[in-house]
Amino acid sequence: MPCYYAYLIDADGRIAKREVIVCDDDEQAKRVAKQMTLSHAIELWQEARMIATFEPGHNRSKPVS
Repeated sequence: MPCYYAYLIDADGRIAKREVIVCDDDEQAKRVAKQMTLSHAIELWQEARMIATFEPGHNRSKPVS
């Protein structure tokens, strides 16, 4: 299984933490990383290849009126 890295980016644009994600493919890794975006931006990488970026709150649902 491929190994991916989710880098949590702080408000100053610096890496705050790195999480290792082991997934079957890019799409599964994107779904996992997207769930991590509650308070930090996320950069998803596989080795030296950037897969995607996600902004904070990307996974939050909108309130129902």
